[in-house]
Amino acid sequence: MLVRLTGVSPRSVAKWSQGEPPSAKQEKSLVEMDRLLDGLARVLEPEQVGRWLKQPNPAFDGSTPLQVVERGEVDRIWHMLYDIESGQTA
Repeated sequence: MLVRLTGVSPRSVAKWSQGEPPSAKQEKSLVEMDRLLDGLARVLEPEQVGRWLKQPNPAFDGSTPLQVVERGEVDRIWHMLYDIESGQTA
């Protein structure tokens, strides 16, 4: 899931596990992923976030939130989070 959420290669993740630090671009992706997961944990039970990311969601035309992230449309999730947190849900 880390590869899918950040867009980095599995090889890069393997290098990190061997102690090689991420590049500046990879670090930025990791920080963005961490922010997203923190945002989701504000509106979901933290242990439910992983499952939610993998489930088709009508708000995303049946795509999973993970697919939305992979397509570079993470703003759709941020808009959803804003609406939920500000009480603007339907």
